[in-house]
Amino acid sequence: MSVVRPRVLATQTADLQLAAETLRAGGLVAFPTETVYGLGVHARDAAAVERLFRVKGRPADNPVIVHLADLDALGQVAAQVTPLARSLAAQFWPGPLTLVLPAHDEVPSAVTGGASTVGVRVPDHPVARALLAAADLPVAAPSANRSGRPSPTTAAHVTADLGADVEVVVDGGACRLGLESTVVDARGRVPVVLREGAVTREDLGLDDRGSDRLLRASHPPTAPSPGTRYRHYAPRCAVEVVGPGQGRAIAALRARAGAHVGLVAAAPVGADVGAAGDRVTVLAAFRTAGELGQQLYGALRRGEQAGVDVIVIEAVPDVGIGRAVMDRLRRAAGQLG
Repeated sequence: MSVVRPRVLATQTADLQLAAETLRAGGLVAFPTETVYGLGVHARDAAAVERLFRVKGRPADNPVIVHLADLDALGQVAAQVTPLARSLAAQFWPGPLTLVLPAHDEVPSAVTGGASTVGVRVPDHPVARALLAAADLPVAAPSANRSGRPSPTTAAHVTADLGADVEVVVDGGACRLGLESTVVDARGRVPVVLREGAVTREDLGLDDRGSDRLLRASHPPTAPSPGTRYRHYAPRCAVEVVGPGQGRAIAALRARAGAHVGLVAAAPVGADVGAAGDRVTVLAAFRTAGELGQQLYGALRRGEQAGVDVIVIEAVPDVGIGRAVMDRLRRAAGQLG
């Protein structure tokens, strides 16, 4: 029996026009962003959005982010654009920052997870921006994977997860950042971080980890955010997060106990991890928290493909981009706290 696969397109103008036509017709289009690949549909097409949720297996109360070509399109999905939102957009758009604002009445409730707010961003990827401009409509686009799985950072990850359930995959190569956008509630006078991402608290002027929380008294009730309520980013094997520098020893210990172990650790990491080295597969080596973030989801998927029983991953300092990395690691390991 033949296997039906999505149509994988390159990034020429004709390909992007076909992808744009698919979006306008209510179809599903996976496309690259600087963070991860998104699975896009026309954000104002309620039937298309509902199909998106079915394909992903996404809980109905988990909102999705709307992607726009530019700031001028913000009024299509947001009922109010606060001074804070305009200031943050001017600083960080296009880029990996999602702003949560009051939702426009024409945004389907499925997009907002039944809430009165909507998350919006302008991505910083030439292919994504060209596609959004060609489609000329707001595009609701969560990550292009089955719900709960590691997010896709290549077109191959998308097709492996979604297969024929998506009409078009635009192959723009590997994503530059590899971690989802920062989500900020921008309805008040100060930014409130709802999900950590590549735009850090330091970038936002929130030098102390709790400084935004101290200001919530004058802020509207916290809005829901994608990627924060359920186990996410999880491979089909166990994930064990260990301290910096402990990965080799713990991987060897697990291997001596009979497990096939995948290892993600600070560089340099060789295949030699002691007597049990033949049962340890090095999945990735990193020098910085940012490098770990860029490699993380691919490493989790490689561990699956290698058939490991557990992936041992060294932690990074919980500051700057490290906060986003550690958030993803804890969720992959089921440590929701």
